Amino acid sequence: MDKLRAMITGIQGYVPEYRLTNKELEKLVDTNDEWIVSRTGIKERRILKGEDQGTSVMGAEAVKGLLEKTGTDPLDVDLIICATVTPDMPFPATGNLIADMVGAKNSYSFDIGAACSGFLFALQMGSQFIQTGTHKKVVVVGADKMSSIVNYQDRTTCILFGDGAGAVLLEPTTEDLGIVDAILKSDGSGAPYLHMKAGGSRRPASHETVEAGEHFAYQEGSTVFKFAVTNMADVSAEIMEKNNLKGEDVAWLVPHQANLRIINATANRMGIGSDKVMMNIEKYGNTTAGTIPLCLWDYESQLKKGDNLVLAAFGGGFTWGSIYLKWGYDPK
Repeated sequence: MDKLRAMITGIQGYVPEYRLTNKELEKLVDTNDEWIVSRTGIKERRILKGEDQGTSVMGAEAVKGLLEKTGTDPLDVDLIICATVTPDMPFPATGNLIADMVGAKNSYSFDIGAACSGFLFALQMGSQFIQTGTHKKVVVVGADKMSSIVNYQDRTTCILFGDGAGAVLLEPTTEDLGIVDAILKSDGSGAPYLHMKAGGSRRPASHETVEAGEHFAYQEGSTVFKFAVTNMADVSAEIMEKNNLKGEDVAWLVPHQANLRIINATANRMGIGSDKVMMNIEKYGNTTAGTIPLCLWDYESQLKKGDNLVLAAFGGGFTWGSIYLKWGYDPK
């Protein structure tokens, strides 16, 4: 094929050292290990500790590792897109901070806020820059410090989330590889069910908003679960049908790591067995924009050039989507 496609040519992840286990959460809220594992599949999650440690710290570590691993000079990076809902600050963009920290002085950068679907939205956007021929090296980062917006007295959310980051390098190819297709969707009417109420222009920070706990992530679990199960499964089946893929054609489903039951429902709808589903939710929990690149990082050694991958996510807002790509390289 002569048409340019964006191909992932490298993947790297980063997670903090500190492990917050279910046993430790039992001391904070009325819950227990068995209940958490049976309903979510999560056993522990990583937490970024220390003063002045923001999302950019994790994103920069992932990007530094990525550039070293792929032998890429930071000065050759054209663009950095960072997907996050926990930016270091309202501005500048966390992507700007990451670019500075890794020495990507010739790149420009910006953030995308699409919650748990953020990495997919950013990946598709990065792909478009490659396909136009104007950019040759695009870094896409998914990173979130969810511990910064989680209320550890609210058992409906604190059991779910962790901190982490992943980054991929996109480069052009004329081979039948790379990002083939994407279906991305959003519906703002879902905002009441999964959001952070204060801290933006509608409800700026004040003593009242802080005291009311409005700077923490809020989730109406049962409603979000129903929407996620339906939409994430449907969009994954849709992209398979659109590209004439059967269950046996797909090497891996790479799902957002929100809940084990949502992941299983998506795999069942696609006709894919559990042996083809990337899962690391038990050790990282839900790292929001970080889950899908962290999965690719964990499973990189099992990926083969030409493998058909379906990436799927559902996030607050609501946002959801699926990307079909052909993996670009064999394990080293």
